[in-house]
Amino acid sequence: MSTDASHEHQLVFSVLKATIRALASVVGQNTEILLHDLTKPEKSVVFIANGHISGRQIGSPILGGPEQDRGFTAVMQAANVQQGTDPVVVTDYPTMLNGRTLRSATAVFRDSTGRPFASLCVNADLSGLDAAQVFLDQLKPLLSTTTKEPPPEPADMEILMAQIIQDSLKRLGSEKMTKHAKVDAVRVMQERGLFIVKGGVEKAAAALGVTRFTVYNYLEQIRNTL
Repeated sequence: MSTDASHEHQLVFSVLKATIRALASVVGQNTEILLHDLTKPEKSVVFIANGHISGRQIGSPILGGPEQDRGFTAVMQAANVQQGTDPVVVTDYPTMLNGRTLRSATAVFRDSTGRPFASLCVNADLSGLDAAQVFLDQLKPLLSTTTKEPPPEPADMEILMAQIIQDSLKRLGSEKMTKHAKVDAVRVMQERGLFIVKGGVEKAAAALGVTRFTVYNYLEQIRNTL
């Protein structure tokens, strides 16, 4: 990365961190806001508010987020399809986390060369009346100090990648490994962010019994249907 690009990235990260601080001061504790450095997927989270929603913290990997995250598709589009340097924004889409339905939004930022390098993500837990009651309770003044358990250690990237591939293949059920089934599996892997991480394409290809070029063809086919 050039010195100019590095300086540009740092400036944008500084602005986005200040933005998250401001937003976090007024939104409820049921809304997670985090900032990813897409150039470091193994420890992408560089700033986070209300990380208890997903259990993530600064230094967590990019693969530790909700399922069905269309933000990963936005990153792929920014890198391979859309021209220019404008941010790619995906608004109000559903994701899943530990059986809970979240409402999510993602903005992918690109530098002056068009390369996506930062992602601002919002995940709101609106899973039911219990969440609403918790939200109301959180608005009350704190009457006592409670000790919070430390956040879990980030999972190993290799383990996360293997879990994503395994989950994607499980969705095929008893269906034979037809081309259509393999494309569906690749679509799920893309939604989970596997192909943002180095080696993701190769691991997917090995699991599906195809070449890495075939996986790229599947991804191109998926992009053409968006």
